Amino acid sequence: MRFIIERRNYFMASKYDGLARIIMQNVGGTENVKALTHCVTRLRFQLKDEKKANTDVLKETEGIVTVIQNSEQYMVVIGNHVPDVYEAVVKRGHLEDIVDDGMSHNEENGKGKQKPLDVFVGIVTSVFTPILGVLSACGILKGLLAMFVAFGVLSTTSGTYNFLYSLSDSLFYFLPIILGYTAAKRFGISELEGLVIGATMVYPNLLSGGQLDISNIFGIPVTMPAAGDYTSSVIPIICAIAFAAWFEKRYKRFIPDTIKLFTIPFITCLVTVCMTFWIIGPVASTISDGLGMVFTAIYEFSPILMGFIVGGLWQVLVMFGLHWAITPLMINNIQTLGFDTIMIGMFGASFAQTGAVIAIYLRSRNKKTKSLCIPAIVSGLAGVTEPAIYGITLPKKKPFIITCIVSAITGAIIAASGAKYYIVPGMGVFGYTAFMNTQTQNITGMIWAIGASILALVGGFAAVYLTYKEKEVKKLTTQLKDAVSAAIVSPMHGKAIALKEVEDEVFRGGSLGQGAAIIPTEGKLYAPIDGTIAMVFPTGHAIGIKTIDGLEILMHVGMNTVELNGKGFNAKVNPGDHVVHGDLLLEFDIEEIQKAGYSVVTPIVITNSNSYHEVLPDVSGESIHVGDKLITVR
Repeated sequence: MRFIIERRNYFMASKYDGLARIIMQNVGGTENVKALTHCVTRLRFQLKDEKKANTDVLKETEGIVTVIQNSEQYMVVIGNHVPDVYEAVVKRGHLEDIVDDGMSHNEENGKGKQKPLDVFVGIVTSVFTPILGVLSACGILKGLLAMFVAFGVLSTTSGTYNFLYSLSDSLFYFLPIILGYTAAKRFGISELEGLVIGATMVYPNLLSGGQLDISNIFGIPVTMPAAGDYTSSVIPIICAIAFAAWFEKRYKRFIPDTIKLFTIPFITCLVTVCMTFWIIGPVASTISDGLGMVFTAIYEFSPILMGFIVGGLWQVLVMFGLHWAITPLMINNIQTLGFDTIMIGMFGASFAQTGAVIAIYLRSRNKKTKSLCIPAIVSGLAGVTEPAIYGITLPKKKPFIITCIVSAITGAIIAASGAKYYIVPGMGVFGYTAFMNTQTQNITGMIWAIGASILALVGGFAAVYLTYKEKEVKKLTTQLKDAVSAAIVSPMHGKAIALKEVEDEVFRGGSLGQGAAIIPTEGKLYAPIDGTIAMVFPTGHAIGIKTIDGLEILMHVGMNTVELNGKGFNAKVNPGDHVVHGDLLLEFDIEEIQKAGYSVVTPIVITNSNSYHEVLPDVSGESIHVGDKLITVR
């Protein structure tokens, strides 16, 4: 039973541990990682030198959808389980201190001069990524409340409404505080400093309509933004924290260590708050409002053109992370104007992708393609399109182009209808309520959005279904397996015995597969066949190999040796390494293991034995040497 539990935990750990090792190995190692964060589907690395990354290897690795590069980020697309992979990567790469939940940034580790747009996108991405889930949740709740009021379910004077509205609006109202925290992580200063600076910007006594004098600081005039205060603002707090990090870095080395604890926060917060209200805030607000006015002017010139362009290009923007460049403008518009017209054109994109994937699922005869479609459909309806784009439509090219065209058409329709975002939208079907006017409870925009999304879904489906052609793939898998005859040689010097002689009932009964066992006389484990290291257990006592023909081999040194926690074991390989028979995989101390009370009997099992006709061990109870035939599979 102990081994069964060990084995279960082993697979749970190795499921992402192996992938994490491959990722870290092929991004250039820990020393090449400047920062790491993740979004809904992607690991977002900032690498010191992207030339050290093995992009082709990562793209071909099972568990990785694709890799996307730009000058600011090295993005490894994983899928919906990216949080689990992220944790494994941080652990295996020992990145805890340098990434700080993927948000810290050290300027000394920066690369050469970067394009301003790339820098801006990278900053906004890292600042907003941690709050995306909560941001969408609050937006959805706001939309639902508006819908409940419109249909008479709730009254705006009821206690339930007031409490729930406070919940839905609190994040947006106090957004500078939240972004102060995440921006502080991004720029590498104390998160508490970021919180204090953000809280000062929305302090009640400084809000518009207050009775206190807020006209100056130290006699220097203060100009508040056009909205009257900084509640719900985005760009000013990010710029303020960027200044704080720049300023602190330059003066803190002159502060004696004995007084740094309180002196640095005092100086940083005082100077930053003053500079924010004097210069940074007014300038940032003006720029943000100006950009919003430019997009609004384009919209007023031609809503159809605006919707068409945003809808058609949205999926391309998402692929390269450039959508972050306009996301803050949307949030700013909603908070200052009460609505946004910039990003409404993108709403049909996820539905067009979903429709295309449904069509491919129905038309395809490829089992692998069909297996990718189901999770992509579910994710697409929820607004997450990366699995569909990278795994299905983009590799096939034509379906991706079709979805961009369909999305452009539906974007133009939504824009032409006069629909607007009144709250920060959720994704996919959770975004409908964002089109409902929260002040008047008018649902016209929501009806148009529902209609446009259905059109995008049907249009994407019909266009791809009618045009999709799949290349004939010869079914060679069965023939190959029938023809395979693999010889697995001994990975050890020692004595070969049958599995039925192993004391552990799981191995003895063949539950893990057929094979043989060896009582080693030397503490070295060699590769028994050419292949790729599929996994190395964290304690080093077990190693798995997978061959190009799909043969899976597990070598488990000793019984219950996991309890040694790696003591006496020294692995020489990592998951993803390519090995040939005879390569040294592991060194272990036989004497130390036996002294601790553990057996060193080593089972060598074919874990996918059921995929083959026969697994024939060659065990005579006699001495066996490295390279001698041990198991034949056919």
